[in-house]
Amino acid sequence: MDELKKEIKEVIISTLQLEDITPENIVDSEPLFGEGLGLDSIDALELGVGLKKHFGVKFSSESADNKKHFASVDALAEYIAANRAN
Repeated sequence: MDELKKEIKEVIISTLQLEDITPENIVDSEPLFGEGLGLDSIDALELGVGLKKHFGVKFSSESADNKKHFASVDALAEYIAANRAN
């Protein structure tokens, strides 16, 4: 799971072009939105596309669970591990 989390962090950084952030700067349990990493709704859309391309997972724009899945790197890792297209 640690390798998956590192990969997710790399996708976050590359997809959102976060120039001054390294995977080590992102805390697995910290919120990605608001406080924490400070992402916004536009970032969420871009990140969803990036994660879909990289991991083959889909996020429904109508799903109330998206907020839960995008809460942190830990939450994304759980979702991707359970739903990844292998």
